[in-house]
Amino acid sequence: MKRFHLNLYKTAFACLWAASVLLASCSPHPKTGEKEEAQTEKPKAPNEGVTLSQNQLDAVGIRMGSVEQKNLKSVVKASGQLEVPPQNKAEVTLLMGGVVNQVFVLEGQHVAKGQKLATIENNQLIQLQQDYMSALSNLAYATKEYERQRELNEANAGTGKIYEQSQTALRSEQAKVSALSRQLRQVGVSPESAAHGRFITQIPVYAPISGTIGKIVIQTGSYAEPARALMNIIDNSKVHCDLVVYEKDLFKVKAGQQVSFILTNQNNREITGKIYGVNQSFENESKAIIAHAVIEQATKNNLIQGMYVSALIDVGRQEATAVPTEAIVKSGGKEYIYYLTRVADQAASKAKGEKDEDNSSGKAYVFEKAEVVTGVSDLGYTEIKLVKGLPKDMKIVTKGAFYILSSENATGDEDE
Repeated sequence: MKRFHLNLYKTAFACLWAASVLLASCSPHPKTGEKEEAQTEKPKAPNEGVTLSQNQLDAVGIRMGSVEQKNLKSVVKASGQLEVPPQNKAEVTLLMGGVVNQVFVLEGQHVAKGQKLATIENNQLIQLQQDYMSALSNLAYATKEYERQRELNEANAGTGKIYEQSQTALRSEQAKVSALSRQLRQVGVSPESAAHGRFITQIPVYAPISGTIGKIVIQTGSYAEPARALMNIIDNSKVHCDLVVYEKDLFKVKAGQQVSFILTNQNNREITGKIYGVNQSFENESKAIIAHAVIEQATKNNLIQGMYVSALIDVGRQEATAVPTEAIVKSGGKEYIYYLTRVADQAASKAKGEKDEDNSSGKAYVFEKAEVVTGVSDLGYTEIKLVKGLPKDMKIVTKGAFYILSSENATGDEDE
């Protein structure tokens, strides 16, 4: 009997608990979290700009003006790299191979034209000098024979055929001596020394131009092959810039135009130069041409072949929409100008809950910002393009725009 009453009580308690849960789920009242969210969500106020009093404008020195049409410098943007003319770089090669006897220079060393760089040992050089001496002897004999036959021919004591043969032999020996002499000079041997029997076995290697020694590929005891570079020399004093100009700017770029270069890998160092030539054919299939620019004071700037540059080519002047450079401010990676939307009454500003300012004129100036894309800068003005149009004759802030930006940012922080 007791067990029956106990089960009855448990069943009744379970029914009451289920009924309370059901009533709670059907209740129209929001949950606590929903109630808090409903209280915190507020409609966002529209952007009403930045409001400043006349005293604030005077204290900071804010000035207003208009967007103007200015005759600004027009430029073409280009990029490229520094190059050296072919006549200012050389590879040192040999016409006659041999074993390297000595090397007199180091990489990075400056050398003058005609300076001895190395010596090459070659036994064939002795044979060449012997051939030259032999040719000189034959030439001497042919000269005497020709003179003798000429005298006989003039005295009608000889035959014309022998005279002509002696003349042909003389010319042949003269040509042979001339050719051997040229070969000796090409390998750096003096024909005069060989003529007196002062033979040498080492070929001297001289610098063909003045400049700085680059990569040296030979060493003492190695074999230097003919026509293979032993080292290279480069003269960076005549370095110039090859700029890539695309088809759309092709007819703007001409010889004589001034260029400003920015060395991208040299802390954006700026140098100047001038266009001296423009190619008349496209490079491959890129629809671009190469404009060559000489660099002013290239030696003092310590420039090296292969440096990458960005350049602005001055192609003249053009009419452009512009504002004073200090009227432009940057915020969030974009550029803006501020313009006057309206002049409000001070009492109206107070009614909106704004701070009470000492405003002797009773006026409140409301400014908003407009995004712009900037172009070239010249004579204190910068070219602009408005992302969204503004009403004609709209007053813009020409001085003190940064203060308005700071005020706007401060207001935004307070709202948060």
